[in-house]
Amino acid sequence: MKSFRADYVFPVNADPIKNGVVTVDEYGKIVSVSSYVQPGVAVEHFNGIICPGFVNSHCHVELSHLYGQTPKASGLVEFIRAVQALRKVDDDIIQQATLAADKQMYDNGIVAVGDISNSDHSVGVKKASKIYYHTFVEVFGFLPERAEGAFQAALELQRQFKPLAASVVPHAPYSVSKELFKLLKSYSDSESSNLLSMHNQECEDENKFYRYKNGKFIDLYDGFGIDISYFKPQARNSIQSVIPLLSNKQKVLLVHNTCTNLKDIYFVKRFDRNITWCFCPNANLYIEGKLPKVELFLDEGFNITLGTDSLASNDKLSILSEMQVLQQHIPSLPLNKLLEWATINGAKFLGIDDEIGTIEPGKTPGLNLLTNLDGFKLTPETQVTRLL
Repeated sequence: MKSFRADYVFPVNADPIKNGVVTVDEYGKIVSVSSYVQPGVAVEHFNGIICPGFVNSHCHVELSHLYGQTPKASGLVEFIRAVQALRKVDDDIIQQATLAADKQMYDNGIVAVGDISNSDHSVGVKKASKIYYHTFVEVFGFLPERAEGAFQAALELQRQFKPLAASVVPHAPYSVSKELFKLLKSYSDSESSNLLSMHNQECEDENKFYRYKNGKFIDLYDGFGIDISYFKPQARNSIQSVIPLLSNKQKVLLVHNTCTNLKDIYFVKRFDRNITWCFCPNANLYIEGKLPKVELFLDEGFNITLGTDSLASNDKLSILSEMQVLQQHIPSLPLNKLLEWATINGAKFLGIDDEIGTIEPGKTPGLNLLTNLDGFKLTPETQVTRLL
């Protein structure tokens, strides 16, 4: 056994412990968390705060080779065009970038990832990784006649990730037809575990598309040569239109929520759906140049998590960096709340909270050391060091 002592230990499931001590066994399993050192156990002393390993609820490691190649603050539609134009390169380049991204997340104290995949490029990296991965195999298809083919292709890709955790999920309201949503719902209703994740209201044009059938998504589909004349405006925002199409038998992660308003939140609350909201603030700033109205979600009783999105839309894969952005823009957010979003909430959504997410006996959550804080406030100089 060995012990780690710091100015404070934030177990997340309990109050912070001043001069806290975390004792682990040789496998990294928590033996005890307290304010005293067990006799005969070696102790490492640190200045700073010890907290559990981080959970990255939303990433795309297979896009890591696009680091620095997409335009910033150009809007989602232009970002989509750039990714589609740039993503196909030599497999070796994709593999090396994916491997480096996995290492970067590990070094940044991330212990579990909810990762989006549209190909099998990340299978080998995930199977060899020290990080826990749940892969969300995304399905696209806005044309009704392509629904069955797209769904079967997604099921085949899902099988390639086994025995790792994997599920089939919709990409976004603007890229999945009602027919494809129905196939997904039927599948999710019948499966014991098919966690759902969906990009939601990442830009205002998504809401314009659903409300009025205008905006930049019309040009996007024209550019791709896709005839969407069948689609009729819904006279309401995208999430209000598609939430009834999602299964109520599975947990649902709504990602980004950059343009989600209070009416949308209240609409979602009226439905029998197990919703978790995931924020990726650095990616929102990178793509749209704006942040979600996070304050609207704070007192509504939802599970909230954090993600990094991909290196195509972020300068780094760091949950600490996401917390720092939120702390900068919402100074009133307490550290214990940010740490909940960064640890246990993501673990709960992924269904692995019996192993990670909090520092308590019997768990193997990993341990991170945060340094260079201002009291209990994160600063731009705050750093994370992985202890376990």
